[in-house]
Amino acid sequence: MASAVIHENPPGIKLSVQVGSDPTDEDLQFVRQLGAEYVNIWTNTGTANLDNFLRLKRNVENAGLKVWNIGNLSVHNMEEVTLNLPGRDQKIEEYKSYLRNLGKAGITYTTYAHMGNGIWSTVPEPTRGGAMARAFDLAKADKGFWNGKEFHLPLTHGRVYSKEEIWENYTYFIKAVAPVAEQEGIRIGIHPDDPPVPVLGGIPRCIFGNFAGYQRALEIANSPNVGVCLCVGTWLEGGPLMGKTVLEAIHEFGRQKKLFKVHFRNVSAPLPHFVETFVDNGYMDTYKVMRALREVDFDGVVIPDHLQEMIGGPRAATAYTISYLRALIDRANAEQA
Repeated sequence: MASAVIHENPPGIKLSVQVGSDPTDEDLQFVRQLGAEYVNIWTNTGTANLDNFLRLKRNVENAGLKVWNIGNLSVHNMEEVTLNLPGRDQKIEEYKSYLRNLGKAGITYTTYAHMGNGIWSTVPEPTRGGAMARAFDLAKADKGFWNGKEFHLPLTHGRVYSKEEIWENYTYFIKAVAPVAEQEGIRIGIHPDDPPVPVLGGIPRCIFGNFAGYQRALEIANSPNVGVCLCVGTWLEGGPLMGKTVLEAIHEFGRQKKLFKVHFRNVSAPLPHFVETFVDNGYMDTYKVMRALREVDFDGVVIPDHLQEMIGGPRAATAYTISYLRALIDRANAEQA
């Protein structure tokens, strides 16, 4: 078998911004005004094809920016794969095709999540200045959500699944797709389960809900192209449940060259109840996070995640967060110089 293809990133921590599925010239101009270099774009069934990937990449590059990732909601998080439901092999083939199209388009990264019943939240709650934000309260949680589908308690899929099943299903998937990622030169960064509650709706979150699970999963993959999309906010949600602090995780994954992308946000407290705060207003000093990334020579992107509803709209929230992240990067770089 041919050796894995790895595309080296330029050195240094980079900034990326999530834009719409078909960003306008104004959207891209806004990103340039913020001083970010990269964008992330979501697609879905019907738009996750090579022609569209090439068109999006061309438009972004014509605007003086670069594409870090073009995601595909249809295969980003697949209950069929996580739970071995009917259609599993078809979804895996769809994922392989997606990887091949990314490779042909010259996109070298994608994020994957392995949650059987989606992301769980409760009603939004206010954070600083009355800005509404995503929240989770375990005592009130009753459903998960992913890509237009809801998953309801008590058992989202009619029965209790064992940890062994979740591990077997992950192994089946990653052994099938990692060789394609290696052939195409695609890095797959795996996102933590959000929130990292040990079991929700009868589905264990035993793999990507703690550090030990991640470590075992990376060993099973045994591929230089399979690594971590570290969601700082999700790691902070888990708190002691994660087995290592977010700073320890950065140093461990960084040492192994497994940190591919970072979702940057803060929360009010660990489980069982948290609110997603402004990046400078949670229980974590986020400068320590950025400093740790600089200490391990992280060369991927950091991207704002789950922004608050600010007066001025989404662009105000994006501008505030990107500006704060840029200041963190500048300070970390200066201290490491």
